[in-house]
Amino acid sequence: METRKVQVTGGSTYTVSLPKTWATENGVEAGTTVEFFPEGDSLLLTPRSESRRQEGTLDVSDLEGERLTRAVMTMYVSGFDIIRLQATRITTEQRRAIRDATQSLVGVEILEETTDSVVIQDLLDSSELSIVNAVSRMRLIAISMLADAVTALIENDDDVALDVIERDDDVDRLWLVVSRIFRATLRSPRAAEELGVPREDCFDYHSSARQLERVADHAAKISNLALKLDDIPADVADALADLRADASDVLEKAMDALYAEDSDEANQLGHAAREAVLEIDEHTRTIDDMLRELDPIQAQSLGLIVDSLSRSADYGGNIAETALQKAAPRP
Repeated sequence: METRKVQVTGGSTYTVSLPKTWATENGVEAGTTVEFFPEGDSLLLTPRSESRRQEGTLDVSDLEGERLTRAVMTMYVSGFDIIRLQATRITTEQRRAIRDATQSLVGVEILEETTDSVVIQDLLDSSELSIVNAVSRMRLIAISMLADAVTALIENDDDVALDVIERDDDVDRLWLVVSRIFRATLRSPRAAEELGVPREDCFDYHSSARQLERVADHAAKISNLALKLDDIPADVADALADLRADASDVLEKAMDALYAEDSDEANQLGHAAREAVLEIDEHTRTIDDMLRELDPIQAQSLGLIVDSLSRSADYGGNIAETALQKAAPRP
């Protein structure tokens, strides 16, 4: 850490010198324009960038299949707007993996293809993306997936179960968008300013989005189990429907607490959600006792569904905890 004394020039202008090492490393010299971003009692400074589009190049010679798909997603989340994938020769299998990756991302398309490279471009303007809207959309999809998954189980409806499994991809795409926005706010104060959301709040939204992504995963898991199960006893079906409703109620209260602008309201909703999680734990034990009377194979699958619903409520409890921290007074 370096310190500087503030000087007054011209009787009304405050000036402070920049550390030479930092200036040299960041290409700051006489005549360079820098930008200032007020953030509470802090003032962030960064050199003005002439280009808003970030380009990145990745050698994919040794990557294929899932590893290649994951590498493309990582480049996207890291904030690159143009991704150039290069190899001595891009194979058919690699092109297929790259297409799978672009289809899993929002606003990304293949811009150019040659024998030795593929160029991918993000067509969305990052300044127009909203982390709040993305998380809100995740909330709607994940909670509806949970409800439909249990409906598919109780009504033995394979079409509904398959639809839930497909919707998991929508949540995954939104999760990657949220991650991309959040990482951009960590790298650049300009990104946070354009977003209009404090960086601490971005962290809270990102953390909550992760919980919603897990809820969607469990909804898909329930649907996969529903495809393998036949009719289940009516009393067990009713108990599972009630458990799902309780879990969804926790998630709704927690998300309402996260979005509440009034701290008292956020605290009330957050604590109510946390307390409801404890009641759900008792509910799950009651259902577990019911499952002991069933065929062992059926009981095992239903036990996994109970566990998924219970975990979904726990994720809601995690969101509520985040909401309580967000509502707490800040130093």
